[in-house]
Amino acid sequence: MQLTCPKDILLEKLQTALKTVATKSTMPVLSGMMIKAAGAGSAEISSTDMELSLRLSLPAGVEGEGAFVVPGRLLTDVVRSLPAGEVKIETGGEQAQIVSGPASFRINCLPAADFPRLPEMPEEGVFELDSAPLVDTINTVARAASRDETRPVLTGVLVRFGKDSVKMVATDSYRLSVRETKVASTLAEKKEVIVPRASMEELARLASASGSDKVRVGVVDGQIMFLAGDTLLSSRLIEGQFPNYQQLLPDEFKHEIELDKEELLEVVSRIGLMAQKNAPLRMRFSDGRLTVSAQTPQVGEAREDVPVPFQGEEVEIGFNTEYLRDGIESVQEEKVFLRIISPLRPGLIKGSTDDFLYLIMPVRLTG
Repeated sequence: MQLTCPKDILLEKLQTALKTVATKSTMPVLSGMMIKAAGAGSAEISSTDMELSLRLSLPAGVEGEGAFVVPGRLLTDVVRSLPAGEVKIETGGEQAQIVSGPASFRINCLPAADFPRLPEMPEEGVFELDSAPLVDTINTVARAASRDETRPVLTGVLVRFGKDSVKMVATDSYRLSVRETKVASTLAEKKEVIVPRASMEELARLASASGSDKVRVGVVDGQIMFLAGDTLLSSRLIEGQFPNYQQLLPDEFKHEIELDKEELLEVVSRIGLMAQKNAPLRMRFSDGRLTVSAQTPQVGEAREDVPVPFQGEEVEIGFNTEYLRDGIESVQEEKVFLRIISPLRPGLIKGSTDDFLYLIMPVRLTG
């Protein structure tokens, strides 16, 4: 088998496939990429870490048939180092030869027979969604999912596909992000799945880069598949019971303060520089004023006053700066509404509607 492809196109595809090449695995073949002939004008590049897999179409001149597996990171580094122009890859045995201009490499292949068979898009039950609102919802919600593998279900995003909307929920037990977005869909009946955060974030990147305005979705045998442009992403689903997030949302709040999003974001980012070593960012509301402050012993302190439409008894509440900033950034309107009950109860960040809700646990203040 022999394929010829411009360096820039080949490198772009290899860099994408590299995202799902296993870096630590007891199966050496998972460190490789499979390159397979797919006709006279194209080849297929596949990679997987057994959690997430990618299958990409590579426009290339192809002669012969077959498939071979080469170490993914090494191949990517080799192609990146080559001069601009055509790259020829040829294999006929246990090595792949890569040639570009005067440069020539021979790389040992991995056993193609050991490479896992990747999931296929099912023939039935596949539906289509508008790409832009799907990506937007992922970018808003996925950041709130947990990184702690001891509670696997919290490392995923709960996704509810409806006939005219998609709803996503994520939580790491310190914050909760919920967003429902209207989206044109060909779904026949509602589906609910828990998808790993990393898979959703990779989907957002791929869908944005594909240039396609649609994403096809299929769910089968514990796997979910997304086709964006000519790239097929498949991911395992997380089994388990996602927390009943509705029970976490308070029914009533004592205060609702309307704030300018950009101004608040700037103040939080600026004063938050002094909230180091897990020190909280303090928000003190008094008549007509918000005082944002932070203090870290041995580092320093900062404070800033912002005029706000607040009336009533003074209240001070503390938040994790990063979590607070994430919530503010996720609001897509010019105004942010902060709802609070007391210094020891969660606060809620939202826009003018309830399409997006961001619940954030307070940090207990001392001194």
